[in-house]
Amino acid sequence: MAVVAGALLVLVLLGFYLSWRATRLDRLHHRVETAWAALDAALLRRAAAVLDLAASGGPDPASARTLAEAAGRASRAGEGERELVESALSVALRDALDGRSAEGVGEDTRARREEVLRAARGVHLARVFHNDAVSDTRRARRSRLVRLLRLAGTAALPDYFEMDDRAPRPSPGRSGTTSR
Repeated sequence: MAVVAGALLVLVLLGFYLSWRATRLDRLHHRVETAWAALDAALLRRAAAVLDLAASGGPDPASARTLAEAAGRASRAGEGERELVESALSVALRDALDGRSAEGVGEDTRARREEVLRAARGVHLARVFHNDAVSDTRRARRSRLVRLLRLAGTAALPDYFEMDDRAPRPSPGRSGTTSR
């Protein structure tokens, strides 16, 4: 009788442990989805800020055209090309704004430049959070127990989002850290 009770106790504890692991995996996958939504929103916010800056006449006409084209492509990019297109927008931003002085431009244009810089920093942070969530989820799914018992279910293995997300340097004489 004691053996049966002990075996039942072990089975119940094993069931609780497996349930906990499956729930943890589900939470990790939810975290990846939430982080992706935040990254997507940050990328769209950056593209909108760049389009706004390009339309304002702040940068020179050639830079404004390049920025507008890169931001337009980033806004319309499909899933397979998103990383490359967003990286191209980062490069275009650095080419147009990197360390360039905001002297001689209006307060409106200066505010738009600051908004672009804020949005670019937001993209970097959102990408870091997303890739951390992906890393944690992949680490949890590597467990032999998870693979053997298929605790992850049919959820796809999440992918990292790799892009060039370095923001342009702020204008000389400006800290680049404005409060919101």
